[in-house]
Amino acid sequence: MTRIALLQMNAGIDPEVNARTIVSAADNASAGGATMLFTPEMSGLLDRDRARASHHIVPEEDNRVLGAAREAAARRGLWIALGSLAVVSAEGGWANRSLLIDSRGEIAARYDKIHMFDVDLSTGESWRESNAYRAGTSVVTAGDTPVGRLGLTVCYDIRFPALFEELGKRSCDVIAIPAAFTVPTGQAHWHLLQRARAVEASAWVVAAAQVGAHEDGRQTYGHSLVVDPWGDVVLDMGGEGPGLGFAEIDRSRTRQVRAQLPSLANRRSIAT
Repeated sequence: MTRIALLQMNAGIDPEVNARTIVSAADNASAGGATMLFTPEMSGLLDRDRARASHHIVPEEDNRVLGAAREAAARRGLWIALGSLAVVSAEGGWANRSLLIDSRGEIAARYDKIHMFDVDLSTGESWRESNAYRAGTSVVTAGDTPVGRLGLTVCYDIRFPALFEELGKRSCDVIAIPAAFTVPTGQAHWHLLQRARAVEASAWVVAAAQVGAHEDGRQTYGHSLVVDPWGDVVLDMGGEGPGLGFAEIDRSRTRQVRAQLPSLANRRSIAT
């Protein structure tokens, strides 16, 4: 059994405040016996005003939130799956980047969100992530973490089964799905999609989420989840506010499910 912690967060427009929240969560996660902390999408800065946000979006080496998280990880001997940060990409433009930090404070893996959130909701909300961010192109997993092989995704990626099929093929034990889900889409699809992705990949899903009314005017759904490979929800942090939650990852449960229902082994290519 591996004990993990999830930070359900109400990130705002000041990276320094967000950094302090993450460092405090790392301290409390370690004190609570966790070996790994998961944080939401856009943990370092949640600001829909892109002109204002641009002053804080810098390359990795200059990102103070990342630096603070790395220091906290090394000090506590804790792995941190930093859900995502807005960073300047080496290829140019911005990236919505998930970063995995090991217990020495080193960056063990990077994943740039592949699927951009470009939607118009019935509530009148309109989002065009691709206007500011470059889409990633690579599927990323990391072995030898405290939870085994970890697959990295971000938020809107959850709606694209092919990515999770590939993560299943790569035998991920756990898939991280950090998010800043809107309230309407969360109410309709959050639990449904998280459970479906766990079942089809026969893997644990860990989904740390943003929650509540944010400084930039948006509302996020919360309900940070841990789902086991059978699709059972073992942690739901609700939608009332931020906090730190704990769960136990039992990798023997993954082996049981894959033996009982070997859908990964039985999968066949379909000619088109």
